[in-house]
Amino acid sequence: MSFGDSERQGQADGRQPTEEEIRAAMDEEMRRIHVGDVVLQTVVTLVQLAGRRLGSTPETEAERDLDQARVAIDSVAALVPSVEAVAPSQVSSVRNALSQLRLAWVKAGGTPPEPADAAEKSAGADEGPAAGQDQGSRIWVPPGVR
Repeated sequence: MSFGDSERQGQADGRQPTEEEIRAAMDEEMRRIHVGDVVLQTVVTLVQLAGRRLGSTPETEAERDLDQARVAIDSVAALVPSVEAVAPSQVSSVRNALSQLRLAWVKAGGTPPEPADAAEKSAGADEGPAAGQDQGSRIWVPPGVR
């Protein structure tokens, strides 16, 4: 019996499911769920949220929040290795969506982190490139993605 089945059963006989029934249904659902499905659904949700937070359409203009969009974009980038592991056939689609989101983010006014040499000078550090800065280009690359 799944979570939904437990709820329907409780409603069918006129009562709400007990906490124990709900817990048992949730446990059963956790046994059946595949981690790869959760990874893919999370990526899809983050891509959709990033698109909305970029506010690039008249319907989503009021939702514009570039900081939130960047967090969503960085999160998708961080999940790319997991997508490679659980759904290799979907990696090119995820990378394509990620590229489109990054471009839209910059077009919307998002600014990439400072170039590595400027960040090092301002911080007085000598630890190599700043996180997220690809040495070979001026295109912003979130940490962990190369």
